[in-house]
Amino acid sequence: MTETGTVDLFVIGGGINGAGIARDAAGRGLSVVLCEKDDLAEGTSSRSGKLVHGGLRYLEYYEFRLVREALIEREVLMSVAPHIIWPMRFVLPHSPEDRPAWLVRTGLFLYDHLGGRKKLPGTRTLDLSRDPEGLPLMEQYSRGFEYSDCWVDDARLVVLNAVDAAERGAQVLTRSPAVSARRENGAWTVQTRHTVSGETRTFRARCIVNAAGPWVSDFINRVAGSNSARNVRLVKGSHIIVPKFWAGSNAYLVQNFDKRVIFINPYEGDKALIGTTDVAYEGRAEEVKADQSEIDYLIAAVNRYFKEKLRPADVLHTFSGVRPLFDDGKGNPSAVTRDYVFDLDETGGAPLLNVFGGKITTFRELAERGLNRLKHVFPQMKADWTGSAPLPGGDMPDADYETFMNSMRETYPWMPRRLAHHYGRLYGTRTRDVVNGATGLDGLGRHFGGELYEAEARYLVAKEWVQAPNDVLLRRTKHYLHMTDGEQAEFARWFDAERVAEAA
Repeated sequence: MTETGTVDLFVIGGGINGAGIARDAAGRGLSVVLCEKDDLAEGTSSRSGKLVHGGLRYLEYYEFRLVREALIEREVLMSVAPHIIWPMRFVLPHSPEDRPAWLVRTGLFLYDHLGGRKKLPGTRTLDLSRDPEGLPLMEQYSRGFEYSDCWVDDARLVVLNAVDAAERGAQVLTRSPAVSARRENGAWTVQTRHTVSGETRTFRARCIVNAAGPWVSDFINRVAGSNSARNVRLVKGSHIIVPKFWAGSNAYLVQNFDKRVIFINPYEGDKALIGTTDVAYEGRAEEVKADQSEIDYLIAAVNRYFKEKLRPADVLHTFSGVRPLFDDGKGNPSAVTRDYVFDLDETGGAPLLNVFGGKITTFRELAERGLNRLKHVFPQMKADWTGSAPLPGGDMPDADYETFMNSMRETYPWMPRRLAHHYGRLYGTRTRDVVNGATGLDGLGRHFGGELYEAEARYLVAKEWVQAPNDVLLRRTKHYLHMTDGEQAEFARWFDAERVAEAA
């Protein structure tokens, strides 16, 4: 067992909320430990719809404040992470059988103006019988709308927050669940255990923030021996990945017969990401997966609108995540609020701040507000700062990614365009650290397939807490979508051999 000293803040959960809180706290001058029971973003935060958006459909539930705050955050996040967050135009074909056109247009007008939109173009009406966006759609859909939102690489958003937290002094522990937490003499004693090595570590912490997502109540009840009147409601959201079946960079948003909306987004160049479902979930969050009824539901939603019909055989991959929504008592899973709620328990002078709910778009604001709830605990804490501080790799003049990419091509004239795009979108200005002085492809080391070279894998191990092949293939990158099964297996063999050699 390793005994450690006292830290100010112990954060439970390596998803987007936990990583965001750890980063914010470290930047305010607090000593911080972030502990995650699996890999960073292994749960919900790598299984989202990968959008930074205000939540257009939430307007139907009169969530005007939530939408406004999310739209404001959309602008902030575009500025601090232009490499992993970028604009996307969404085409919404109108179906007279669903919401009336005037209601959709009114909602889009509010969406354009609630958040003080500055960077993104506004809504326009489309004649789908003439405009190119209507070409893949069935002929009965003659009218539509186009509006703006943003794409985000969700797992990288988590990792970059953790990287920045660590560079500001935080300790980041992955595969290290908190196995016990108890209040003693006005502070917390927390013990973690590494799931691979079995090493246990003990920390004294002035305060705990519980941002465990779907496991937030489990930590309260089982680990901390505390209680809360609040709870989360688990809702499963599943996605399918298929070959892209339309031209152009725009996405589509369609309304289904049940009035739910389905996103159909371009993904990884030649693929499409389609989702999501909203299904009440009562199983173990670790075991969630898309079932056939959800796959059929998503395919049916697409086939209602598009000329090219999807079949189950077109589905290349599926993924499913459990959204830990704050339980507001609503019966319909789609109507449950996406807002977040804090619950502060200061029993015995050792505060425990529990985080219920939230969405990826508002993580930074959530972290900021959560820490401001603890000002009386940490009066020495510095002021808010994350609203204008770029995430690692995002320090580009005027947050101008295209100009940065042009400079990349000049700096690395030997680098193929696809590889430069891959590095630029994942690592931004830190591409130089990935390339590590290479002056040609040979300098990047072994090529495993797709755009994966040895230099990138070694960088991820050294800088981003990678401990297993899938940490690289599924979360830090999406190489699994561009490599054969054999190439992935060969990479895993190389990775495991390298890790064994390092341990020796």
